[in-house]
Amino acid sequence: MAMFRLASSVVFLLFTLTSLVLQSSSSPVYSSCSSNKLPNKKVYTNCTDLPTLNSTLHWTYTLENSTLSIAFIAPPATPNGWIAWAINPTGTGMAGSQSLIAFKDSNDSMTVKTYNISSYASIVEGKIAFEVPESSAEFVNGVMMIFASVKLPENMTEVNQVWQVGGSVTDGRPAKHAFLPANLNAVGKLQLAEKAATAGVPAGAPAGGPAGSPAGSPASGSGGGSAVAPSSSLGSVSAGVYGVVTIIGCLVGFF
Repeated sequence: MAMFRLASSVVFLLFTLTSLVLQSSSSPVYSSCSSNKLPNKKVYTNCTDLPTLNSTLHWTYTLENSTLSIAFIAPPATPNGWIAWAINPTGTGMAGSQSLIAFKDSNDSMTVKTYNISSYASIVEGKIAFEVPESSAEFVNGVMMIFASVKLPENMTEVNQVWQVGGSVTDGRPAKHAFLPANLNAVGKLQLAEKAATAGVPAGAPAGGPAGSPAGSPASGSGGGSAVAPSSSLGSVSAGVYGVVTIIGCLVGFF
């Protein structure tokens, strides 16, 4: 009788572990170039795992119309915080950045607003130097995402990018971010010309569309990036579940 109770307990534990594995595998992974499961079902021709703040930039630059389409992904400092991605046309830091900032509004819905960051002390909503034909934001599994298209000057070959996360929003205004090394080093260059899409590869093409099947490995945060590769996590999870089920079968047979 004692052996039967022990066997039952072991089987229950293993079934619980299997359930947890399956549950974790069902949650999409967005915050690295190893996954292409973007909720807007678009495919970008390049992806860069940025070197700080656990953030990722999916992007396509279309040379014919000088349009940069981006999906910037990062966890905010707190669930009620904000994330930002910006281009600085005059320098390499935050001051002067033409920013897109995403956060939850008063209705608890995600919104994207534009900010011309004239100084570290001034974060005021307003028009920026670049046209932004479309923008949207989402908040999924603790990760915020900015989707946007930005019209750039013709023949621009690179941009100074700045990204950031903050912990709170008060009356619709993002509060200052932390000044830790990860925040202060959230800058880099994005090389456009060498990774520009051709006319046959539209910016942010729907999955399975003309953008084709992306392949390659993630690039460094300051480089041009590479195409997004499908995640191999499903195969690993399947192998893990198979192993757990095998152990269960052996234990049941033993007892």
